[in-house]
Amino acid sequence: SPIIVFRQKGKQDDILKNYFTEIENTTASVPLKLKFVTLNSNFTSAQVAASLSSDQVTMCVAGSLSESFAKDLTKTLASLNETHPVHVMGMPTWDVIKDFDGKEYKGLEIFYGTPFYNGRSDKASISIANYFKNNMYSRPSDMVFRGFECLLHFGKLLLEQGANLNSSIGEKKYKVFTDFDIQPVMLSKQSIDYFENKKIYFIKLTDGAVKGIY
Repeated sequence: SPIIVFRQKGKQDDILKNYFTEIENTTASVPLKLKFVTLNSNFTSAQVAASLSSDQVTMCVAGSLSESFAKDLTKTLASLNETHPVHVMGMPTWDVIKDFDGKEYKGLEIFYGTPFYNGRSDKASISIANYFKNNMYSRPSDMVFRGFECLLHFGKLLLEQGANLNSSIGEKKYKVFTDFDIQPVMLSKQSIDYFENKKIYFIKLTDGAVKGIY
């Protein structure tokens, strides 16, 4: 499928474009062919449609971290989806956007990556949700689950490994909700700069509901 990266002018978006260009040129198999389209803040559906095809599905990438741009672009693509079929790939920041269940996004397949995914159907998640409901009369946010998971997972590793935690931080045996793939990021061949979670879940969202996890 053709891949169109819609973006805005700005320093942050220019940094993202550089990342995409680097990935485009360094893929292990078939090189990607990205087309970058810069939109102004008051773009029209006609300007977006000019980059789309009516004969095949276009993968549209939102190459901006702006939430307002994300909503405006996705809403526009949803309105064009019937005549110009599209899939939309968003940024990891889309994990917190709650508007995609609105009727203006109906029928559109939205994808985004996230290092955390919790379907909240396991025993621990249900227990946390019930505690908040019964004691705080509220629902726990994603940050509650992330904090609980990180403290439990890495706390157990710390108690077990002590000063040797760095050499065992990639252990997977204390999984709570999500999978971690902790790998070192090297400052040089001999020096570790920091550790990073390389596990990314890709979520497919349709009509505000999760329809696929990859």
